[in-house]
Amino acid sequence: MTNYIYTPNQSSSFKCKVPLENARQLFVVDGKLQDSQSAEGDIVLDYIMPFQSEGGYLFKLDKGQSVEELLQIISVRSSKRPGGLNFANKVELGQSSNAKLLLCSHTLGEVDFQTEEDFNIEIGENAGLDLVIMQNEHNNSLHRTNFKIDMAANARLKLHLVTLHGGEISNNVSVNLNGKGAECEVYGLYLASGEQRITNVMNLAHNVPECHSRQLFKGILDGHSVTHFSGTILVAKDAQKTEAYQSNNNLIVSDFAKAYTQPHLEIYADDVKCSHGATVGSLNEDELFYMRSRGISLSEAKLLQQQAFAYAALAQISNNSLLDRLTDLVERRLRGEFANCRDCSRHSC
Repeated sequence: MTNYIYTPNQSSSFKCKVPLENARQLFVVDGKLQDSQSAEGDIVLDYIMPFQSEGGYLFKLDKGQSVEELLQIISVRSSKRPGGLNFANKVELGQSSNAKLLLCSHTLGEVDFQTEEDFNIEIGENAGLDLVIMQNEHNNSLHRTNFKIDMAANARLKLHLVTLHGGEISNNVSVNLNGKGAECEVYGLYLASGEQRITNVMNLAHNVPECHSRQLFKGILDGHSVTHFSGTILVAKDAQKTEAYQSNNNLIVSDFAKAYTQPHLEIYADDVKCSHGATVGSLNEDELFYMRSRGISLSEAKLLQQQAFAYAALAQISNNSLLDRLTDLVERRLRGEFANCRDCSRHSC
């Protein structure tokens, strides 16, 4: 057993405040799956196991199998393994299966970490995946994650990608809608400050008719941070009755931050409903004036406006307790608690 295993009633090297009642936690330390038991050690999970000798895990549900409880997989980098690390994970959902996953990434120890992580996700016919990804790493970390997601007929995916903190975070997401009736929702929220660099690349392919997708990415930038968003929606030839929407909105709250956005549509069918849009703006002066006229301080008015902007990217989280926890984390992040706390990568989630 590793000393990172979470024990709610005892002090430990790592405390995670996100999980909720009836959620089960597992840990991946430096790419290695630590355990497949409950916190009490009496239930072995037969649907998750090590994937490769060099690291990573396989989460697999058979046809008709559903896991109603939320499974949180907490991935941490430790000072015992500094430098570069490369590993892959795989998620397989069989026909008519369902899962709820919360994936968190963190860094322990103020050393340089470079992580290259691959996620290969296969969602079978009539299967559903509710996936929340939360990234919170320190300023010396570089983490690149590649998601390849394939969806069969009538498959459902709801993906929330929340980047709270990190030195250089890069997410490359490719979703292939390969079966009629597949539905995909992707919501992204990224918060950047200081010298941080955050990149999100979305490639969503409608390969067959009668599929729906919706994307909403929101970013708040402070300090000298730089973010990049690149989003492509591909509608293949004869993929009729496609509905696809994409939006990227950025709020810049300093004079030095920069947001780059490149939405793109590539359509080879004629009976479709598709749209995209992107904005880069600053705080609304009229709203700030109104709040200040009601006795709210300028700093608090700015915070409230940022919270309202960010909330739209979180609002579709189906687990209300998790939504409350993440909303609280976003507020703490916007208040600057992470930047001012040397040890926040251990205790902020």
